[in-house]
Amino acid sequence: MTYKMIVLDLDDTLLRDDGTISPGNKQALMAAQEAGVKVVLASGRPTYAMIALADELHLERYGSYILSFNGAKIINWKTQEESFSSTLTPQMAHDLYEMSVEEGVSALTYVGDHIVTAAPNEYTAIESEITGMKVVEASSFVEAVQVPVVKVLMVAEPEKLVRVEEKLKAKLAGKLNVMRSKPFFLEFTEDGVNKGTSLNQLIQQLGIERSEVIAMGDGYNDVAMLEFAGLGVAMGNAPDEIKQLADYVTDTNMNDGVAKAVEKFVLKDLVPTT
Repeated sequence: MTYKMIVLDLDDTLLRDDGTISPGNKQALMAAQEAGVKVVLASGRPTYAMIALADELHLERYGSYILSFNGAKIINWKTQEESFSSTLTPQMAHDLYEMSVEEGVSALTYVGDHIVTAAPNEYTAIESEITGMKVVEASSFVEAVQVPVVKVLMVAEPEKLVRVEEKLKAKLAGKLNVMRSKPFFLEFTEDGVNKGTSLNQLIQQLGIERSEVIAMGDGYNDVAMLEFAGLGVAMGNAPDEIKQLADYVTDTNMNDGVAKAVEKFVLKDLVPTT
C-alpha cells in the first residue's frame, strides 16, 4: 500500500514529554513531505498552540494541514484558509459552565489568544503550559464569553471526571460531542465533530482514499481517527485499550515511535518527487 497522508496527534505522540519534536521524527516527516505525502497535525490544542510546530515541519511549503480543537477546524497551512470551522454558541458555553458548577469542576474556553475561566486551578495551569496561552480569570464566565467558541473543557482530577463524563455523555447525547483528551480534560464540541469526521472531510476535499491514510495517536480523543484511517497506529505509551483497537503499535513518543512507523510503512515505498 502506498500511503498519501500521515495524520498525527501531538502530545504524547509526535511530541516528546518536553513538548519538542525529536530530530528523528522531524527527519522522517520532512522526507515524507518531500516525497509528496501530506502531513496533518491533528490535536485537541487550539490553533494558536499548533503554529510553531506546523512551522517547524514547514507544512506551508508542502500544502499540508492542521486539524485543531479536536477537528473543529481544518486549516490549509499554505494558504491559511479554513475549509471547516465548527463552533458552540455563547449560550451553549454558558450552559456548560453551569453544568460544571453543578458537578464541582472547573470549566474553561478560549477567547482570542487567551484561556478564560472563572476558577483557575492546577489543570487550567497545565492547559496554559501546553498551549502557551495566558489564563484570564473572569469574575463572570457568562459575561466574559459573549462570542461563539470552538470548544469548552471541564478540568478536574481524573477520578471525578470519570463520573462527570458518564453523566454528561448521557445528558448531552445527540447535542454535543463529549470526549476525554487527557485524564483530567473533558472536552465538549459540536455534535458529530471529532478528529475522525474532520479527517473524512479533508480526504474528500483532496481526493485521497481512507486506505491511503495512516493515523497515529495515544489518547481516547484519537480513537475516531485511528478507526477511520486505513492504518491506525497506537503509540507504545498509549493505554492498553487504545493499543487493542489499533492496527499496529509502534514505539513510544520518547523513542521516535512516529519516525519508526513512517519509515516502516511510508518511506520504504517512496521515491522523492523533488
